[in-house]
Amino acid sequence: MGIKISILGCGWLGLPLAKSLLSKGYEVKGSTTSESKLDLLKNAGISPFQIQLEEHQIIGNIKDFLKETDVLVIDIPTGLRREISTSNEMTFVNKVKTLIPYIEKSGIQKVVFVSSTSVYGDGFPIVEITEETKPNPDTESGKQLVIVETLLQSNLHFKTTVIRFGGLLGDDRHPIKFLAGRTNVENPHAPVNMIEREDCIGIIEETLKQVQHDNWGETFNAVAPQHPTRKAYYHKKAEIFNLPLPTFAEDSESKGKIISSEKVETILGYSFQKEI
Repeated sequence: MGIKISILGCGWLGLPLAKSLLSKGYEVKGSTTSESKLDLLKNAGISPFQIQLEEHQIIGNIKDFLKETDVLVIDIPTGLRREISTSNEMTFVNKVKTLIPYIEKSGIQKVVFVSSTSVYGDGFPIVEITEETKPNPDTESGKQLVIVETLLQSNLHFKTTVIRFGGLLGDDRHPIKFLAGRTNVENPHAPVNMIEREDCIGIIEETLKQVQHDNWGETFNAVAPQHPTRKAYYHKKAEIFNLPLPTFAEDSESKGKIISSEKVETILGYSFQKEI
């Protein structure tokens, strides 16, 4: 294909994405914060870079990482786990602000930013959420993601497509492993909004196929079309994994949301491959 992709963050999603892109003929650079992972990237055929984003500097050869890149994929975790903001620390926002001038100077025209449906808070009554719904995050991570999305999409030097994934699932990653046997789990009747890693990769790849199209710079919500209740879903998964059933708090109204992925299916033409 001759298209050169740089993936900032070759972790749980970024590394298999890089491998898949290589198999389809893309040239791929990949970054990791860990020196021990450089050989893993190199042996997979990925051009490896050790890069660490900090709030006021970038450690590593960011210039060569971005050099001669057609599309930059930003897939770095926020590292924020606080449920509600208790300070004015914009750690993740500041890291991206530090990165942006390097993107501008590199001449990169297209960016993909991997975001999250946590930009939408849970509510009651439960309603369907589309890309037209105004974000209303209720977590620190979600709040900073909204700011970063705006920073990237409002930049006039490059165009950014934002992909908001729901809860990420894979062979080695499932939330039932953390919920098994727990008591008084909240929101039993709220719908789940999940997506398998295979579909995450497929959606990013479908986005990259349209790099020359006019609709670059869109925002997409991306979750599997199935939305069982949390109680039904986690009970079923506990049985499949042979884990103790979680019990749910039934004495309060369930808050939640239903994320629609219709735009992914209609605009990108993507068909989900795996049920959750």
